[in-house]
Amino acid sequence: MADKVKVLVVGLGNMGASHASAYHRNPGFEIVGLMSRSMKSKPVPEELKGYPLFEDFDEALAATKPDAVSINSWPNTHAEYAKKAINAGAHVFMEKPLATNIEDAEEVVRLAKEKNRKLVLGYILRVHPSWIKFIELGKTLGKPLVMRLNLNQQSNGPAWMWHKNLIDSLIPIVDCGVHYVDVMCQLTGAKPVRVHGIGAHLWAEADKPNYGHLHVTFDDGSVGWYEAGWGPMMSEVAFFVKDVVGPKGAVSIVPGHSDGKDQLEDVSDSADIDRHTKTDAIQYHHAEVGPDKNFVKKDEIFNMTDEPNHQDLCDREQAFFLKAIQEDLDLTESMDAAVNSLRIVLAAEQSINEKRVIELA
Repeated sequence: MADKVKVLVVGLGNMGASHASAYHRNPGFEIVGLMSRSMKSKPVPEELKGYPLFEDFDEALAATKPDAVSINSWPNTHAEYAKKAINAGAHVFMEKPLATNIEDAEEVVRLAKEKNRKLVLGYILRVHPSWIKFIELGKTLGKPLVMRLNLNQQSNGPAWMWHKNLIDSLIPIVDCGVHYVDVMCQLTGAKPVRVHGIGAHLWAEADKPNYGHLHVTFDDGSVGWYEAGWGPMMSEVAFFVKDVVGPKGAVSIVPGHSDGKDQLEDVSDSADIDRHTKTDAIQYHHAEVGPDKNFVKKDEIFNMTDEPNHQDLCDREQAFFLKAIQEDLDLTESMDAAVNSLRIVLAAEQSINEKRVIELA
């Protein structure tokens, strides 16, 4: 049996706690430390009590000498922590995004390749059965494609502070946008050539625009838009739009309906983590019509109700991370894809700031 992978977990917020739980229960990992800047002043989940606690990253790295570091802290720390971890000889799992600027993102990937360390990004939709099926079906629609995606979240209760703190690092269309732009890139398999963004500052307590909309054009003629907003004023009407349209029809993810079983307490439906990815079904609309101009085939419904929840998806991500380390998987495609999706969303932010369309080289 292979030796356990000793992992230092950095950040114990929503995603960090879920990933730490996955390491705790996976026999291939051994948690050697939990680190966050306020670790000792906040409660630790019951199942994670007893692990060494640290509030300084450099101290934690030196004391634990991990085989792997799991980075789930605020986005503006990602690149710094990743480079230190890789230089210390550790593999890295990192929640999206890679960095807050493209130069740092490229440097992290270059370093991982140079040092032959595994770098796995937390693109959770890449391990989600419904989204894998969505992309598979979307690729059958012909070209060009029109891709429409959004994730608006109403901030209240705990989500008020989550979103407020996140905006200190990245605006919404950058933070969550990398997921959905990555989906667009997988659907088209084409090169993004042009990006336009618009934004609005509706939340007085936030320092940056809390609403944004990006448009991206691909070299095969496909186009996509992504919309994201956080704040207590955001509407929950049509906060979940996930569909792709092509010459042969359309494929749409139908959102799950909350039954209260897994829903977080004291937050709006749109801010509940499970509902970011959960679906009831995928609807496939066929565009072909007969001589009478009526549709030849009825819409197909793919039932996706028996699917993994948020914790299950985090477990899958960490199982893949372990597999990548133990089997020396080539992660070039996923690392390059993470840089590509970040480049697009950062171009959208640049477009907002400079009030112009950004041409991608």
